[in-house]
Amino acid sequence: MTINKKLEGTKLTATVTGRLDTTTTPQADAQLKDGIDKVTELVLDFKGLDYISSSGLRLLLSLQKIMNKQGSMKITNVNETVNEIFEVTGFSDILTVE
Repeated sequence: MTINKKLEGTKLTATVTGRLDTTTTPQADAQLKDGIDKVTELVLDFKGLDYISSSGLRLLLSLQKIMNKQGSMKITNVNETVNEIFEVTGFSDILTVE
């Protein structure tokens, strides 16, 4: 799993590739939350994300809670597999997925 972050003013775009699972989520958590306190718009680009597990979903909930207090969060470029996981778990109703 790799995360490429691009900060433009107070907008952070994080492109996540690979898998967000039990093994990679702790690393993703540390990378995504580093410096997030100055961000008002968080965009997670999942174009290269192949799979997300329950630990990855927990990370998304945690990020959403943070961003609800200081701005907005959206997820873009979700593939069919990840979108199906969002649908089945009800996350598509909680998160902004474009």
